[in-house]
Amino acid sequence: MIRFRVTLPKGPIPTSHFLSVTDTIHKILITHLIFPTKSWCPNVLAFTSLHLHPHPNPPLTSAISQYPRHAHFPTIALSVTNLTVTNVHPSLSLSRRCFVSKFNIFTTMASIQSTSSLEFDEFDPDPRLTNEDLKPTTSAQRTFSWWEMASLWVGLVVGVPSYYLAGSLVDLGMAWWQGIATVVAANLILLIPLILTGDPGTRYGISFPVLARSSFGIHGAHIPTLLRALVGCGWYGIETWIGGEAIFLLLPNSIKQSTFSKFLPWLGTSPLEFACFIVFWVAQLTIVWKGIDGIRELEKYSAPILIVLTSCLLAWSYVKAGGFSHMLSISSSLSNSEFWSLFFPSLTANISFWATLALNIPDFTRYAKSQSDQIIGQAGLPVFMGAFTFVGLAVTSSTKVIFGQIISNPIQLLGQIGGFSTTILAIIGISLATITTNIAANVVAPANALVNLSPSKFTFRRGALLTALLGIAFQPWRLLRSSESFVYTWLVGYSAIMGPIAGILLADYYLIQRKVLSIKDLYSLSPYGVYYYSRGFNLAAIVALVIGILPVIPGFLQKVGLATSVSDIFGAIYNNAWFFSFFSAGFFYWFLSSLIGNKDKSLPSDPLLPVPK
Repeated sequence: MIRFRVTLPKGPIPTSHFLSVTDTIHKILITHLIFPTKSWCPNVLAFTSLHLHPHPNPPLTSAISQYPRHAHFPTIALSVTNLTVTNVHPSLSLSRRCFVSKFNIFTTMASIQSTSSLEFDEFDPDPRLTNEDLKPTTSAQRTFSWWEMASLWVGLVVGVPSYYLAGSLVDLGMAWWQGIATVVAANLILLIPLILTGDPGTRYGISFPVLARSSFGIHGAHIPTLLRALVGCGWYGIETWIGGEAIFLLLPNSIKQSTFSKFLPWLGTSPLEFACFIVFWVAQLTIVWKGIDGIRELEKYSAPILIVLTSCLLAWSYVKAGGFSHMLSISSSLSNSEFWSLFFPSLTANISFWATLALNIPDFTRYAKSQSDQIIGQAGLPVFMGAFTFVGLAVTSSTKVIFGQIISNPIQLLGQIGGFSTTILAIIGISLATITTNIAANVVAPANALVNLSPSKFTFRRGALLTALLGIAFQPWRLLRSSESFVYTWLVGYSAIMGPIAGILLADYYLIQRKVLSIKDLYSLSPYGVYYYSRGFNLAAIVALVIGILPVIPGFLQKVGLATSVSDIFGAIYNNAWFFSFFSAGFFYWFLSSLIGNKDKSLPSDPLLPVPK
């Protein structure tokens, strides 16, 4: 016989609350005491009888009611006796099975080492917080091996923006090796938050919007997910515009020289180029409609093709230019002080390039087979980025020798090469590179954010469609007008938003939650839920987010021309926007959460129950 004594407050309490608590005790006992390993599956018959009596002094109950953060289930106490367990494995003595030092009744279901799908089915999630796209992934859905995670990154890296990024740094005065070193250094730094943020996705099978509920609150999670969605919509427009340029390349010269190719100032481009943009915009939706499985297959089989096509382009430039001597001779046109003033904002811009994925990488790692698969698969990112930016710089520099002028845009370069077969390969390569990057990086996160906003109204497909529509509104042809606007305005600008969100997520998961999440409460609107905080919003996270963003705003306003002059301090903060916002927001969130935690620990506790940790 196992006997528990847990106190009960005065007053009537619904029977359903007792059933919730006793069911929790039962599952914890079976998992932690009777089955320490998964190799034993005895037939267990448990019978629980409740003997209810009020307790004259219920301090813990009132404390939990005032501070529901520690209440993993309805805040009631009870006395449980006569819990009889039969047919137990004979090698365990009853005393060993039944004695646990400082047994914590507040242990969460998520801490039990079982599959997330089983945990999810053990309770009824609030339908306003979930649908098929937001549920934790099951074991059958975890199909991403390390190779498929690496293929995902190859498909993401091989694209026109990555090709263009290092070339932009050389255009701004860096030497070829300085441009590549800046890209590699940025991606080595970014690899840390990528792997750290990917952990809860694999561990619990949850997506980025669900993970954000832990730190920002059940309702507050809409803030970071919608901010991430807006950036994704902007990138979706940029990538789609690049794909439209590839279609424009395929058109006969007679059409490209028609009146439809004339620039319209109010539109910012020509009607013909805009029409090609819309055609490619529509074509992508056919792949998005297949969902995450279609995206996985696309990335898996596209990666080898993209590697071959990239190698062919590199070999062509090497042969035509007689080697890479011209690239190797490119030296920096910057003084020492000018280089460092360019290096840090360039480093920030390169970090920002994938900072969006550093937030919503759980959207993909939730499908990984294991933690080692997600870590090994992502570890190749700095290598992939370094290799592809080398290709971009080598080919771009060789155009000076081959054509007598620098052609940094690969689409324009392929148009200069000419030939029907080259054009067809160019269209296939650029379209494939654009689609693999665009769908994985810029559709999944905004679509999931919209699903999280209203699971009953949005599905993944509907979210993807709205993402595509917003991509048009961003007018990407204006963002790509120059290297400076692309690097300093777009990349550095949105890093001030992505940085603090990443800092708060990681501080919460590793420092506050200690990697232990309650799956039940992530899908609950109960005011007693761990992540309900203040009416569904965690004020500590919101304040930390504002603190991380505000100091960057003056420098941004100066960069876009809305402020004539600002202090040099604000200029330096803007140039290092991701670093500043990441660490400042993360620190303030940890500090504010620790204050709240210390206040909770000072509450009186019932000696019959352990103090919540």
